[in-house]
Amino acid sequence: MNGFIDKLGEKLLPIAGKLGENRYLKVLRDAFMLAFPITMFGSIVVVLNNLPFFSDALQDNLGNLFGNGQNATMSILTIFVTFGIGYYLSKSYDVEGVFGGAVSLASYLILTPFTIVTESGEAVTGVLSLDRLGAKGMFIGMIAAFLAAEIYTRIVKKGIVIKMPDGVPPAVANSFAALLPAIITLAIFLLLNAAISGFFDANLHDVVYTAIQQPLTALGSGLPATLIAVFFIQFLWFFGLHGQIIVNSVMDPIWNTLGLENLAAYQAGEPLPHIVTNPFMDVYNVGLGGSGGTLVVVLLLAFVMKSSQNKEIGRLAVLPAIFNVNEPLIFGFPLVLNTSIFIPWVIAPMVTTAFNYAVMAAGIFPIPTGVAVPWTIPVIISGFMATNSFMGGLLQIIDMAIIGLIWFPFLKLVDKVNLNTVSMADE
Repeated sequence: MNGFIDKLGEKLLPIAGKLGENRYLKVLRDAFMLAFPITMFGSIVVVLNNLPFFSDALQDNLGNLFGNGQNATMSILTIFVTFGIGYYLSKSYDVEGVFGGAVSLASYLILTPFTIVTESGEAVTGVLSLDRLGAKGMFIGMIAAFLAAEIYTRIVKKGIVIKMPDGVPPAVANSFAALLPAIITLAIFLLLNAAISGFFDANLHDVVYTAIQQPLTALGSGLPATLIAVFFIQFLWFFGLHGQIIVNSVMDPIWNTLGLENLAAYQAGEPLPHIVTNPFMDVYNVGLGGSGGTLVVVLLLAFVMKSSQNKEIGRLAVLPAIFNVNEPLIFGFPLVLNTSIFIPWVIAPMVTTAFNYAVMAAGIFPIPTGVAVPWTIPVIISGFMATNSFMGGLLQIIDMAIIGLIWFPFLKLVDKVNLNTVSMADE
């Protein structure tokens, strides 16, 4: 067993390390974190407007009064992400980030149709559709933002800027320095949009959505791809690497898009199209005590195991685990490089993920609505917030029971070893 894990680690860890240090994945992660406080606010508004014990009439009234809390946040998430990508990518090249963010956002909007078609078939110009600024526009927004920031920063690095004399206020000097790179970058995107519109009578949004986004989201929403992602999260953590950050850097764009599509359907009163979304992954994995759902493991250590070592570690880790922080367990138990618990550490969250997918697909438990739930929200509460149903919290309890059953025999073995070690020391 040890030899197999060592060989697997030798093959995969260099790849994981490169992914974790990849400039573009780090920028993408930071861009989504930039939008995190805004999406949290929008999620809270959605939850409060749609509490299950509210009548339909009351929900409609709340939607009319407070609906802009969602429209101005989660529904236009792509705007914040594109700005964040431009900002952080520019900064990674030591270029003024604010202008890089503004150019990336403007480049994305240049590619976005300012026309909507009403139900009667009438085309209304000068209007932006919310779906273009949310889930449907996410991939084109990310592509446009990365390309625009790359072009902008390369022009700046080549020195194609207007330099102002000494004594000019920094804000003015920075604006003039950004002028030529911004004009060139935006002109490229304007010509690109004109070419696609003129020659193909289409817009890049629809082309990318049909050719790239739909196939990728379909792949990311499937159970096999999800289980692979969960496996790598746990496997990387086993070696002390932050599996959540590394894997989510790749999967978050897909899972966030799926979540936004669920939220749009939920708001429209339609069936939710996806089971696997970012809230599904967070609430039924991280939301059970940290990566791998280890709150029940901590409770078993603290109150069921007999060795003083396990009890002490468990009791110290209980409070952080309630708020889904399990680093005290990962590095204190430890879980890192501890081959005796490798199997439950990897297998337990994969089992619960498959179980959750199955019961949601069967309609036994509700699918997460797409609202973003802060990862520090304790178990049961987070399940309720994610699904707008008390059944969501009940499913978390069942998951914890499953994880506990998988972990228990392995913890007993560790506990027995610890007790024998203490007995030998006393002799």
